[in-house]
Amino acid sequence: MKKSSSESRLVISEVMMPSQANVAGNIHGGEIMKLMDSTAYAAARRYARSNVVTARVDELEFHLPIFIGDLVICTGQVVYAGKSSMEVAVTVDVEDLECETRKRALSAFFTMVSLDKKSRPNTVPELLLDTEEEKTAFEEGKRRYEARKVKKHQST
Repeated sequence: MKKSSSESRLVISEVMMPSQANVAGNIHGGEIMKLMDSTAYAAARRYARSNVVTARVDELEFHLPIFIGDLVICTGQVVYAGKSSMEVAVTVDVEDLECETRKRALSAFFTMVSLDKKSRPNTVPELLLDTEEEKTAFEEGKRRYEARKVKKHQST
């Protein structure tokens, strides 16, 4: 079975509230990380049609502060699919609802693993690539996957 990358694209938005912030009004990084993980989970589960777990998150670098009242828009999309794992690109845009400006706050790649009912790795559908952009993203994901395998093998 093959699935289009667009079948996994998912957007989750949330207005940031005071309970998610420190005393200066900055949203805690962990709140954003949780929203990113939820987005990656939903995109991967939708794609695999099975339970999934987070196996790895690459480096998170915050480019902008996020404040109470900002709209945070998380977009997740499967960009690479292996045998049982998927790489989900997650981007976070922040929008000031008073002045309608949207800016990229951060992005990361989440490695998600599909699990069967007995919590064992489960085969995921092959990723259909329709555009040159999708093909490029897939090849980049494949390179990251292979580099992680080499690094893991060297450390054992």
